[in-house]
Amino acid sequence: MIPAEESFAKWRKDPAYVDAYNELTDEFALAETIIRARAAARLTQEQLAQRMHTTQAVIARLESGRVKPSTRTLEKLAAATGMRLRITFEPAPTV
Repeated sequence: MIPAEESFAKWRKDPAYVDAYNELTDEFALAETIIRARAAARLTQEQLAQRMHTTQAVIARLESGRVKPSTRTLEKLAAATGMRLRITFEPAPTV
């Protein structure tokens, strides 16, 4: 069995991998923010789902980064976790 870090080190040498990984940075950040909001509210995925009137599977997909939530979904998530949704625009990084 090959350790994960060894595999990642090898993949990071591939420019196509690095480009694909970098394109997902925003999705990873959003997923992490969703997880942190739920954790700060001390909710399980099931409890958050109940507050949002959805299913635990939907919450799991949001937290995995596999789906891009709508603004309405993010508003529901914010309300369910006692948070406020704030969307900002930032300058894009220069290459």
